[in-house]
Amino acid sequence: MKVDTYGDAHVTASFNNIIVSLTNKSGQVIAWSSAGKMGFKGSRRNTPYAAQTAAGDAAKTAFDAGLKRVDVFVKGPGAGRESAIRAIVTVRY
Repeated sequence: MKVDTYGDAHVTASFNNIIVSLTNKSGQVIAWSSAGKMGFKGSRRNTPYAAQTAAGDAAKTAFDAGLKRVDVFVKGPGAGRESAIRAIVTVRY
């Protein structure tokens, strides 16, 4: 799959889970991941490490498809907001 080089990263951090979606500018999802998808269960889903793992997984998939730059939108009160942003930034293409 080939996508535009510029898109959006949506990080939703609730008290129970972290969901990271990378989309193109029209809102079509390129890649997504969550702490639950990465295998974290229970209260470990709302940790910074779980958010980092989920964001890194989604970012790696999207950047392999051709996404290079994103605008980040963060929503929710969860614990892993900042670490998810850092994980998206550190993925190299």
